[in-house]
Amino acid sequence: MLVSSVHPNVSQGCQGGCATCSDYNGCLSCKPRLFFVLERIGMKQIGVCLSSCPSGYYGTRYPDINKCAKCKADCDTCFTRNFCTKCKSGFYLYSGKCLEKCPDGLEANNHTMECTSIGSACPMFVAVHCEASEWSPWSPCTKKGKTCGFKRGNEVRVREIVQHPSARGNPCPATSESRKCMVQRKRCQKEGKGTTLSSS
Repeated sequence: MLVSSVHPNVSQGCQGGCATCSDYNGCLSCKPRLFFVLERIGMKQIGVCLSSCPSGYYGTRYPDINKCAKCKADCDTCFTRNFCTKCKSGFYLYSGKCLEKCPDGLEANNHTMECTSIGSACPMFVAVHCEASEWSPWSPCTKKGKTCGFKRGNEVRVREIVQHPSARGNPCPATSESRKCMVQRKRCQKEGKGTTLSSS
């Protein structure tokens, strides 16, 4: 008689990347290259297999298992337990550590949430907003490039961009606008002949 080496409550027909699992504990081991992590559901913890570790965890690979381990409490994302890459709110990143206050000689950059050299704020992170000039006067009322031979047309005004925005700055507004206009209908003169054309 052949006796199975697997515990009676362990299933080999698992879902979601599990190599072995149980009805009560979820995944017990993962398929190759997947990370094992314990998720808490109320008072219960179940094993889950993921292609990458969730926020607040970092991945470690071992010959027999890949698993996700928690970052330090003040760290939002990390490379290892002792090297943070993004801090939680209220902390500033400095050399892989999360600090409430930056060391002497450094200042807190509230855009990147990092400690940086005093006065060295990177222009990429400074918000430079777009600036536009004042509007020009409205152009003469025209229709199809002509200023005569019609009653209704359009007039246009423009402005120039004085300061282009940085990546984090407010975008530029429209640089031209038009509106409908009406003129007293007048006849167009034919060039060089001195005769007039009737308006259409």
